[in-house]
Amino acid sequence: MSLFGALNTAISGLNAQSVAFGNISDNVANSQTVGFKRIDTSFINFLTSSSAMSNSPGSMQARPDYRNTVQGTITQSENPLAMGIVGQGFFTVSRAETVGANDVTFAPQRFYSRAGDFQMDRNGFLVNSAGDYLNGWSVDPSTGAVDRAAVNPIRVTQTVYDPQPTSEVTLSANLPSTPASTDPISAQINVYDALGNDHVVTLNWTRTAANDWTVAVNVPDDIASANRGTARIAFGPTVSGNPVPQGTVGSIGNPTGSVTAGAYTADDPATLSFDVNFGSGVQTISLNLGTYGQSGGVTQYSGTAFTLRGINQNGVPPGSFAGVSTTGAGDIQVTYDNGQSRTIARAPVVTFNDPNSLQRQDGQAFTSTLQSGDPLIQDAKTNGAGGIVVNSVENSNVDIANEFTRLIVTQRAYSANTKMVTTADELLQQTLDMKR
Repeated sequence: MSLFGALNTAISGLNAQSVAFGNISDNVANSQTVGFKRIDTSFINFLTSSSAMSNSPGSMQARPDYRNTVQGTITQSENPLAMGIVGQGFFTVSRAETVGANDVTFAPQRFYSRAGDFQMDRNGFLVNSAGDYLNGWSVDPSTGAVDRAAVNPIRVTQTVYDPQPTSEVTLSANLPSTPASTDPISAQINVYDALGNDHVVTLNWTRTAANDWTVAVNVPDDIASANRGTARIAFGPTVSGNPVPQGTVGSIGNPTGSVTAGAYTADDPATLSFDVNFGSGVQTISLNLGTYGQSGGVTQYSGTAFTLRGINQNGVPPGSFAGVSTTGAGDIQVTYDNGQSRTIARAPVVTFNDPNSLQRQDGQAFTSTLQSGDPLIQDAKTNGAGGIVVNSVENSNVDIANEFTRLIVTQRAYSANTKMVTTADELLQQTLDMKR
């Protein structure tokens, strides 16, 4: 009977609009939740019977329409560990089973989230506001090589930067072709020993003839002798006997003491080495004067005064933990008070064939399903993966104005269905009254 069909259809409409109202309520409540993805509502019609001559009322059902791919607004944050994804993809995160005083046991299930408001907890893990632990690839702090074999919760444990003794020094300067004095020209270099102590190495340059210099290495703190040796530096082709432009290093020879020098090879580094001992054993330091025949290092051009362009050395004093920061590549960097930094991990971006089919979980997180496809873990901005914006978070993709518009429509639709129920009830009552 059409009256009963109309009643059933109206009741199904009430149920569907109730579902839509619930989705709107969920969206509005989470309009300020970091990384939240809104849920729209789609309606599906179910037929009882339909033909060219007749149609019976059916029913309808509300279906959630997930908007996991819709970008939320990226806003800047004062949190140096905050990261927002622009484009497709998710952070891979883990959840804790037990949290101890010094360690955490993690559940084997992998979760995926856009909530990038990470902070470092007491155990050194990076955790977002939902309590999920950021996963990433480990990085060799010495070589920078990324181990993509597995992702694990990122933990900051390297709170001390060990000292590194100086092994290489690079000097860039110009020796005057017509010095104003015959006195040696001195250049001082600060180097570090194996314990991170600072020491001074003095290079005394003496011009012996045109385009011909002698450099003497003096190290006052050396336990054996301050005078570590000398070497002859010849500039240009005439004195060096090698085919180099005028004013550039042509040869390094006649080493004495602990100083050693290699033979000339065109376009190879022009270097000499010397040994020092500050009490922690013999330490060999290589002094790079540039490249044979090129003007990038030490030169001898016109002038009467020594011009120092730059001195660099690779030694590092000890350092204490200063903070943690992130980069656009997803790298997690630990900084130290000695001015050094180390990359300890990289947070990848995980994509899916159908991210709208992911299973929603608590805390703005998702898990993969058969419909979503397997997770593809890759670097940011690679193969369709979104980019990472540092010091920023992605806000909810809920638009309050749109939700209020939907709320009005849903309210009117619900009221209309109640009217249909009331009317159907009245018609049924009239039908029963016909027997009286």
